[in-house]
Amino acid sequence: MPNVVSPSLRQLRYLVELRETGHFGRAAAALGVGQSTLSSGIAELERLIGMQLVERTQRSLRFTDVGEAFVVRARSVIDATSALTDFAIASAKPLTGTLRLGIIPTIAPFLLPRSLGAMRAEFPELELHVREMTSERGCADLYRGILDAVILALPYDCGKIDYVEIMQDPLSLATPRQGVSPLLDPQTLLLLEDGHCLNDHGLMGCGLPKARASAMVATSLHTLVELVEAGLGTTFLPQMAIDAGLIDGRQIDTTRLPSRADRTVVLAWRVGSGRENDMRALAQTIRNSLPHCNDR
Repeated sequence: MPNVVSPSLRQLRYLVELRETGHFGRAAAALGVGQSTLSSGIAELERLIGMQLVERTQRSLRFTDVGEAFVVRARSVIDATSALTDFAIASAKPLTGTLRLGIIPTIAPFLLPRSLGAMRAEFPELELHVREMTSERGCADLYRGILDAVILALPYDCGKIDYVEIMQDPLSLATPRQGVSPLLDPQTLLLLEDGHCLNDHGLMGCGLPKARASAMVATSLHTLVELVEAGLGTTFLPQMAIDAGLIDGRQIDTTRLPSRADRTVVLAWRVGSGRENDMRALAQTIRNSLPHCNDR
């Protein structure tokens, strides 16, 4: 039987990332390698299997039909390898080693200050690597195996995930105190920039279309609070931000939105990762660190 050399996991990751981004430079940056390294790795993969997977021009690239089919199978191999690694880690000793955690910006500053210390105290052998990112990026990185888990707010279409609830987080309408009606006016509504699911939760809960309600947008809740206090409009605020003191001492009033606008904060992980017990233990530690969760 002739010797058959199998593609490496590294080469498969290069190919899948290139398909995800559609650009050699962006794929290389996402994987933390040089563009020439990624390009030569994929070229070597093509030589290894004797088929062209990617058609390259000076300005664009296109996956061949064989390349598209190969990517589907490569994803399955990567997922299976990640699941095997997760199983081995979970079997050896719960919550030890490295855990790569993503968290969205409208949760991170209000949850992490309390929960990080609790997680480190509860699991001293766990090395946490935490990155703040949007829901879209968090779900994509979870799917690709770049993250082990992500803390985000539902409802959000994150694909096939397992998750455990951390808490319910109601939303309120924040208005300047100087005689502004607490009724929601789409014309004065200030929102976060695109990519933040808090916008969708608030708009959906208020029966408003998923569209930009104002020409003025911000990158953080802290900026929105400054704009509201200056009388420039109104905005949605999550209860966890209010409880953390985001508007303490400010000339801002809040009115609770209907319960259908509530968001559910969850810890999510890949289906079949083999670390469900770890994730549930981690979520419980986070819950225990938050006073409003313990008061329920």
